[in-house]
Formats: sequence, structure tokens, C-alpha cells
Amino acid sequence: MLDWVIEDIDLVLIMSVNPGFGGQSFIDSALRKIEAVRRRIEASGKDIRLEVDGGIKIDNIRRVADAGADTFVAGSAIFGKPDYKVVLDAMRAALGA
Repeated sequence: MLDWVIEDIDLVLIMSVNPGFGGQSFIDSALRKIEAVRRRIEASGKDIRLEVDGGIKIDNIRRVADAGADTFVAGSAIFGKPDYKVVLDAMRAALGA
């Protein structure tokens, strides 16, 4: 399906949890999907963002980035903590930003 629309899009979203509710754990098999989509994006030559939503935390954000994601959605990992800045700073550090 992605190949049919890749000329018309600027963002691909991969869900890395089962849709429905927050606080779920990251599904590791999503890493293969991220890698495959990143290869398709690169082959297209287009500037397309690859966003991953679900289970993104300090301890896995680097693996997700290494698989090819460049945009991250983190809900409970941030909003479930008393100090948002601490979590965001740790995520940025994990990414090497």
C-alpha cells in the first residue's frame, strides 16, 4: 500500500503498540517494520518523516531511531512522571541530541 501513495505523502506513522489505550509496552517486531519503511522512504528519494507511536520510552528510543524513525510519540512515558523535563532530557540524551 505504501508504494501506491509514497509520492503523495510527507509522513508515515507506525503504531508500535496495539491501538486502544495508553501505557502499553513497545512491540519489538515493530522495529522490522520501521526498518522496512525507512528503506522504502530512502528509495523514493522524498523527504518523508517516519513517526513511531506507542511504548516509546527512555530505554528504547535509541533502538527505534536506529531502526529509522525520526519522529516519536511518547505519552505515558512523559506524562506518567512527575517531572516531564527530566524525561525529555533523558530521551534527548539517549538520542545524542
